[in-house]
Amino acid sequence: MRIIGIDPGLQKTGWGIVEVNGPRLFHVANGTVKSDNKKDLAERLIQLFDGLVEVVQTYSPDYAAVEETFLNTNPQSTLKLGQARGIAMLVPAQAGIAVAEYSPNHIKKAVVGKGKAQKEQVHAMVQYILPGVQINGPDASDALAIAICHSHHLQTTRKISSAMLDQR
Repeated sequence: MRIIGIDPGLQKTGWGIVEVNGPRLFHVANGTVKSDNKKDLAERLIQLFDGLVEVVQTYSPDYAAVEETFLNTNPQSTLKLGQARGIAMLVPAQAGIAVAEYSPNHIKKAVVGKGKAQKEQVHAMVQYILPGVQINGPDASDALAIAICHSHHLQTTRKISSAMLDQR
């Protein structure tokens, strides 16, 4: 099963794809979709949309996970991030892929073991979990962490479901 993690941002939206085979995770691809900050908001959202559509069509993920928005001190920035996040959720949903959402603290706890982990710690753990991975920037690293977090969630859900069926 393939999972795409998406770290939404208006300037840069990170994406990362992992393959789950039993208890093992394998890196498939990662990158960043960028928008041109000289263009108006609508055109920038189209750039993000088109870039993510290409990623989803190229790698055919089975599941998607997106980081939840945190509140900035600047409400205008929060609104723009929310719009980019909407694109990040829309693209996989339009492709028929269920989209999960995780808070930044949940992602950090799933990958590092601490909800208040630093970005460098998350990056180091992503490299540890996916040996040999070449990460294409901090946004792609965060996106891979989101995909890893969702893989843990899916594996735990399957184990619980299996245990419940065994009890019947």
